[in-house]
Formats: sequence, C-alpha cells, structure tokens
Amino acid sequence: QVLLVESGGGLVQAGGSLRVSCAASGRTFSSSGLGWFRQAPGKEREFVAYIRWSGGITYYSDSVKGRFTISRDNAKNTLYLQMNSLKPDDTAVYYCAAVLAMGTIWPPTRYDYWGQGTQVTVSS
Repeated sequence: QVLLVESGGGLVQAGGSLRVSCAASGRTFSSSGLGWFRQAPGKEREFVAYIRWSGGITYYSDSVKGRFTISRDNAKNTLYLQMNSLKPDDTAVYYCAAVLAMGTIWPPTRYDYWGQGTQVTVSS
C-alpha cells in the first residue's frame, strides 16, 4: 500500500509560480515511479509529468514542457511539481500517483495509487 497526500495548491495570477508537493508513505519502494496528473472541470484527467524513483528520469506533457519541473526527494519521500509561467488553462485539480510496474506512463489507468488532489487556480 502507498499513501499519497498532496499539498501546496492555491490561487495565483497568470504568469506566476506555484509548487505543489506530494508526501508518500507506505511501500513506496515498490513503485517504479510517480506522476502528476490534472483534471479540469468537465475534462478528462490528463498526464502532466513523471519521474522514475531510480535514476530520476523525467517526462513531461507538451503543454507543460519548459514551464513545469518534476522532482523528488527520496530521503523525505516527497514529490514536487514546480510550476512557472502559469496560465489560466493550467487551472485544475492536481493529483500525484504511483505506478508499480514499468511501462507506459501516460494513461491514468496505469497508476495504482492516487492522492486526494489539490486545487490550483490561475486567474487571468
């Protein structure tokens, strides 16, 4: 079992920055990597970023590449998403998720554990 708890969401103006965190506990060593997803009202949950526990390889969606940075602190079992140059289209609930097996990282259905989400609102 892996428990994930997000924090750090809030309201920010367009062009601003925000960092969200995800504290992981439980059998975190059993997961191959962690991802960030987001879901806006009326839309499907979409992939944002991924980081592999071992080696720290990262992947980003095209919509956030160059603006968002995913990182992890293994000692603290914490995942971060630094979001810069935020746009109103970035407004969504942001979720962290853990995937146990190696493989495709994009589909939400691949992930085994999810946090409760944290709201990020970007005003224009």
